[in-house]
Amino acid sequence: MVILRSFFPSFQQPGVAFDVVVHVGTLVAIVVYFRTEIWNITKSLLPQNIKDSHSENNFSTSRKLLLLIIIGTIPAAFFGLLFQEKLHVIFNFARAAAFFLIITGFLLFISDKVKNTPRQEADMNFFDAILIGLAQSFALLPGISRSGATITMGIFRGINRTAAARFSFLLSLPAICGSVILELPYLKQVPSGEILAYFAGFLCAALAGLASLNFFFLIIRQARLKYFSYYCWTFALFTLLVKSSFF
Repeated sequence: MVILRSFFPSFQQPGVAFDVVVHVGTLVAIVVYFRTEIWNITKSLLPQNIKDSHSENNFSTSRKLLLLIIIGTIPAAFFGLLFQEKLHVIFNFARAAAFFLIITGFLLFISDKVKNTPRQEADMNFFDAILIGLAQSFALLPGISRSGATITMGIFRGINRTAAARFSFLLSLPAICGSVILELPYLKQVPSGEILAYFAGFLCAALAGLASLNFFFLIIRQARLKYFSYYCWTFALFTLLVKSSFF
């Protein structure tokens, strides 16, 4: 978003209002895709008449997963609030985003080299959640993929790729909700004549998010994150060339 927006000098928005709307669209996509997992976590918080050990284990795993999500959310919430204004400034520089996109590419490429990843969500511990949460806090920088950083950290911790991806996207729910709540005042500044355009952005983000999630989980099961690294590097280098003062 930061990079593409830089190619349209005439594009203007009140604060980060458009970013907020697009994030809401992404949030809807994640909720729809992970509706079963979210429902299981919700059910685990309600009083249950458990009749067998299998159901009890499922509820216990869901409650533990919720606790890990809460722990993993703390680092990004802390650093996001602490550096909110400075982060807004960085989001104005496409070349900075391109530089961080190159770093994202290296993270994805290296993660494909990790082969020993036997652990599932049930095997995760508090230390895993803290490290993945710290990785998510680095994604406050434009160009550092939130999902890329958290998934690769999970893989480095020996967590199964699919399990790491599921936890990563579930971890994004409070992060996105928090950022949306924090930036809600900017929505009041959106001109009434542009509401339809903002709704189009929301709709496109939601549909693209659903399509991307389906495609992503198809790829990650085959340990092919390196393909995304090629995309990151190509897009970043193109941006740096175009935005360079030498061109």
